Amino acid sequence: MSENDKEEIEETAETTDTETEATIESEHADKVEAPKEKEEKAEGEAEEEIEVVEERTYTIPLQHVHVVTPRIRRAPRSVRDVRAFIARHMSAEEVSISNEVNELLWARSINKPPRRIKVRAVKDKEGKVIVYPAKAA
Repeated sequence: MSENDKEEIEETAETTDTETEATIESEHADKVEAPKEKEEKAEGEAEEEIEVVEERTYTIPLQHVHVVTPRIRRAPRSVRDVRAFIARHMSAEEVSISNEVNELLWARSINKPPRRIKVRAVKDKEGKVIVYPAKAA
């Protein structure tokens, strides 16, 4: 190999490294920014989809769960009771419980669900009810 060939190879390697770094940086920037845009769009769409027809706040008593249900089935029973209470009081057939409410019911494991829970029930135009935790005053 002549000296000119070696110089050309070194120049090519340097430019390739620089181009590769720029490409990696631009690809990385695209990957970092893309999910943020998707999250923002998803949040905006979720708010637009729900057209609130009726919204009520309830304090649901769950004391009877501790008396009636065996210890190892109390949290699932509490979830069913919340669903039934909301269906009865909001006149709805389809009731969805949000993850936040579910986490509140299961916070102290299956054995010790709360004795009462404050929730906010939102009914949309299709008659579907979604249960959220009550907002702090």
